[in-house]
Amino acid sequence: MQANTAAGPTLGRKVSGELSRVFAPDPAGLNWPRAMLILDIALVPLIVFWAIGHEVYLLSALFGLLFSAMVDPGGGFGHRSSHVAVFALLGAGLTALGFGIGGDDWGWLVLAGFAVTLLAGLAAALGIHRFVAALLLNLWFIVCLGVAASLHHTSVVTSYTWAQTLAWAGGAALWIAVTFAWWLIRGREDRPPLVAELPGDTARRSLTRPMIMFAVLRALVIAGTAALAFGLSISHGYWMPIAALVAMKPSLDQATLVAAQRVAGALIGGIVAALVLLIPADEHGLRLFAIDRGLEVVALVLFAHAVGIRFWNYAVYCAAIAAGVLILVDLPQPSDYGAEGDRVLWTVCGAGIGVLVMLLAGLLGKRREASGDRT
Repeated sequence: MQANTAAGPTLGRKVSGELSRVFAPDPAGLNWPRAMLILDIALVPLIVFWAIGHEVYLLSALFGLLFSAMVDPGGGFGHRSSHVAVFALLGAGLTALGFGIGGDDWGWLVLAGFAVTLLAGLAAALGIHRFVAALLLNLWFIVCLGVAASLHHTSVVTSYTWAQTLAWAGGAALWIAVTFAWWLIRGREDRPPLVAELPGDTARRSLTRPMIMFAVLRALVIAGTAALAFGLSISHGYWMPIAALVAMKPSLDQATLVAAQRVAGALIGGIVAALVLLIPADEHGLRLFAIDRGLEVVALVLFAHAVGIRFWNYAVYCAAIAAGVLILVDLPQPSDYGAEGDRVLWTVCGAGIGVLVMLLAGLLGKRREASGDRT
């Protein structure tokens, strides 16, 4: 009886300790001025798409804006604009490819996911900053495939590949225009990067065997999870490769922590989105139109908060991003509220696959090292 009593508090302390680790905040990571800046700029594409009545392209424009702002290296305007422009062109190409093949046979989606993930992994040879930029493009490409595949199976919403590509490019161009205006206002002086916490190292390095193996391993995992998601036509299954990609880190401990934070964020974001999307459930006509426009503003606010708390706590950041994406994705093509549960389930599966693969890779590496020591 005493043993059981002792085991209870011990288990409770372990669970509490893990939860504290997952939601541990870093006060220095809060940056509300950065969040408000992104919110102010994001209102521009929102108003534009309200005016033309094509909110289905808003997600592409927002991600083009957010990711371009994140990879902005700072410095003089020429240096900044050239880097962001290259990033924008690559993103536009991947947007065109993702939305272009999203309705094709699932084999092409798997092959494209493998190729893009492999190239993104090998971008580590170009420096850590470019590797982070490649990872962001990799994530966006998987989102493109998933959203395009979902839109392909509905007749309610019409989406054109060229328009999605233009929306992404427009979001990136908007960031370049804002940096140019601010550069002129501040007397043409060099400016620090918007997200100074991201590594700015651009020093090239030789590709080592571990780097190549890690890139290949990630590409194989993304291809496998994409095959499950698209080959089996799993509803909202593309959340699986996204979670797997985020979870796969060089360190197993880091991978486990990030996977737990990703799952927790997806769960919280899914619950928030499901509750918010209950608001327009039984509405029609002008009232439904007004509520939908209000919820798009809510999504923008969530994205802005995500930018402000990105380095405060990754789990809460994932929750804000997930809730914002779910709101924007579901507003044009409302789904049943069990869809939020499906997304959380596939996020759990994807994160679990990523951690399991890293665990097996670590065990295999230790076994090879032990074999080498014996020889």
